[in-house]
Amino acid sequence: MSDTDPARPVLDVWCELQCPDCRTALTDVRALRERFGDALEIRLRHFPLERHRHAHAAAQAAEEAVAQGRGWRYVEAVLERTDELGARGELLLVDVAREVGLDAEEMDTALIDGRHILIVDADQAEGKAIGVTGTPTYVIGGERLDGGKSQEGLRERIEEIAARLLADRAESGG
Repeated sequence: MSDTDPARPVLDVWCELQCPDCRTALTDVRALRERFGDALEIRLRHFPLERHRHAHAAAQAAEEAVAQGRGWRYVEAVLERTDELGARGELLLVDVAREVGLDAEEMDTALIDGRHILIVDADQAEGKAIGVTGTPTYVIGGERLDGGKSQEGLRERIEEIAARLLADRAESGG
């Protein structure tokens, strides 16, 4: 969901926007953002699950939101309404775009023309290749942490790894 700065540690958050566990994980993502600020790059990676029929469209909508400059704001707004997404599908995705100040007509067009489908499919393929099986899954410093079963203790573990990576970077003069 963003360009990588090689000097910053990266936390990849494998997520799908119709997943209630990903909605719960927002608290952790916000806390990590607050603690580390720009020192830690947090990237949304798409892993739509087949059992959620609107997840693939939601991932494409998130990429359109990135293109329009409000990626995380849009993602958070959709995650807050996972139940409604299940019921309303693409209509909700366009409504949320309007609510967060995006061009809703362009969002609708993006969902119709599939302009972001390759990004979503590439993320999903990469996730499968590294062993992601559910969401949320976090990858930082080469370690994969599965939040799909339990998120207990995951934020603390991510904080430990991020702090170590930042300390290593400082020692190496990076």
